[in-house]
Amino acid sequence: MTRRAELAERATDYALEHGLIGLSLRPLAAALDTSDRMLNYHFGSKDALIATVLAVSNERAMLTIRAMPASPSVRQAILDLWDALTEPAMARCQRMYVEAAALGLFGREPYAVSVRESNEVWLAAIAAHLQRSGATKARAMRLATLVDATANGLLLDRPLDGDDATHRVVTDLADALG
Repeated sequence: MTRRAELAERATDYALEHGLIGLSLRPLAAALDTSDRMLNYHFGSKDALIATVLAVSNERAMLTIRAMPASPSVRQAILDLWDALTEPAMARCQRMYVEAAALGLFGREPYAVSVRESNEVWLAAIAAHLQRSGATKARAMRLATLVDATANGLLLDRPLDGDDATHRVVTDLADALG
């Protein structure tokens, strides 16, 4: 692994723990046993480092989805995807995605571009899982969009609504789409 790749992995771990909002290079560099100048050397800028961190986090999430075995039905695939999204490691990736999406919504870069890019591969991974689980190719991307939009909303509301209410909504979605 190159030094840049190692720093990218460790910076991603740091951002997943501490968040992106208010991320400062000096504390990050100190946590990585390097300097902010070395981070700029390896990544070119703070924005490039953040874009890399978002890409690494997204790739970790993609690996989880891609590794999921086919579910016996589309209904079960939706329930299985929700279970995967709420696992602690994936939940951290999702939280960071929400932070980036919120910042991107205001036009801040590199967040807007990074979120747009991650959305494409994320939806493709979800659609592939749904297709492996019985959805037709034509239907899989539409279902993936519905599942993703619902999951993002539920993940935002989950701390307020609780797991029971959220699980009922996921089950209703699976029943409706499965």
